[in-house]
Amino acid sequence: MLGESRAKLPLQLRGASGMPEISWEDFEKVDVRVGRVVDAGPFPKARKPSIKLAVDVGPGLGIKESNAQLTDHYTPEELRGRQVLAVVNFPPRNAAPASRARCWCSGCRMKRAP
Repeated sequence: MLGESRAKLPLQLRGASGMPEISWEDFEKVDVRVGRVVDAGPFPKARKPSIKLAVDVGPGLGIKESNAQLTDHYTPEELRGRQVLAVVNFPPRNAAPASRARCWCSGCRMKRAP
């Protein structure tokens, strides 16, 4: 039943998040690596409160810079040493004046201990 109602939606609304679905061929172009946060610190130039990250994504790619709006969930100290998923083949993006993110990072949010 759910599949039937979903099939009636316009193609651009069929993704679970409401975003357009992408083809398998598009997904295969995304280079996702496991990296480790080697440095993290405040990012005062960001438009929204953020933490600047240096992520080691391994041999051949080295350390990539990124930033994350994680200030509500983590301190920079809590991020150092954590593993993250990093998309490393996006073009650089301006995150703030005179700053360019070199990869996009994600991780699983863990609840802070009380």
